[in-house]
Amino acid sequence: MAKAAARHILVKTEKQCLDLKKQIEGGADFGDIAKRYSECPSGKKGGALGEFGPGEMVKEFNDVVFSAQVGATHGPVKTQFGYHLIQITSRKD
Repeated sequence: MAKAAARHILVKTEKQCLDLKKQIEGGADFGDIAKRYSECPSGKKGGALGEFGPGEMVKEFNDVVFSAQVGATHGPVKTQFGYHLIQITSRKD
């Protein structure tokens, strides 16, 4: 069964999400940004969500994690919770 591990940053607005993505692309550490800005409890752990299988996360999040490039920063991804930046740390098919 497929499994993936990811970390994310959850914020309320698309603008803030884009601003944070620019900082990360400019060299800021994803984990540090997650600790400072993420509204998800996982932010305290640098945004780490651990390992999960297909269908365990909301659809929009799941679609990115199980199809997009591992290691890159993806987003903004809009879900019912807000806007996410997602970094896939590993994926096994």
